[in-house]
Amino acid sequence: MPIRRAPHVLALADAHGLNVVTGAHTNRTGSRSPGQARFAALIAVALAALVSWPQASARADGQTDPELEQIVRRALADLDAKCLGEKYDFDVWHALMEPRLKRRVPDGTERQEILRDVYCEANRREPRLPPELVLAVIDVESSFNRYAVSSVGAQGLMQVMPFWPEKLGMKRHELVRIRENIHMGCEILRFYLAREAKDVRKALARYNGSPGRRAYSDSVVGLWMSRWRN
Repeated sequence: MPIRRAPHVLALADAHGLNVVTGAHTNRTGSRSPGQARFAALIAVALAALVSWPQASARADGQTDPELEQIVRRALADLDAKCLGEKYDFDVWHALMEPRLKRRVPDGTERQEILRDVYCEANRREPRLPPELVLAVIDVESSFNRYAVSSVGAQGLMQVMPFWPEKLGMKRHELVRIRENIHMGCEILRFYLAREAKDVRKALARYNGSPGRRAYSDSVVGLWMSRWRN
């Protein structure tokens, strides 16, 4: 049967040329009613949100591809480069996202820095990332705790593994800085999106170090749809 897709998240993905596929379970006859489909979709989003609600430990444990050394090298070199986003577009996006992030990040200064850097890095270069997707990644990875450290050493908001930055001269403590962490995380996510031909779920699984498994990507896409969509 055809794969069912969430219309609003498909619109977000299509605007960025991305591919998001949501698998659907079927009954024994291989089909289901529209009511069953809607109910299943709601349950899937709810479960994904519950799975990724504030967590004690962060989850990223991938980012070991040797090609990432060049990505990180470029990221370190162009940290101060100008972003591509337009100010008017940012102001509109900020007005939508700021009240949602306030529930997660009470500190106003930190909240503004996260929003500014997420939008900047998502639009830094082609292919651009949906900034709401970046927020969803941060939500699942660290619950917006900039000091989060995983059991395997991933650090900061986007849980960047420190071995490539350290190899290129970046100090480990610098990865807990909001700007540096989001910059690195977005460059790594952009690399995996290109590698996976803009398939969001596969790219997310690569980012997390769990290719072939869907739990992590389902959590991120679930929050993208339910909490952060524009």
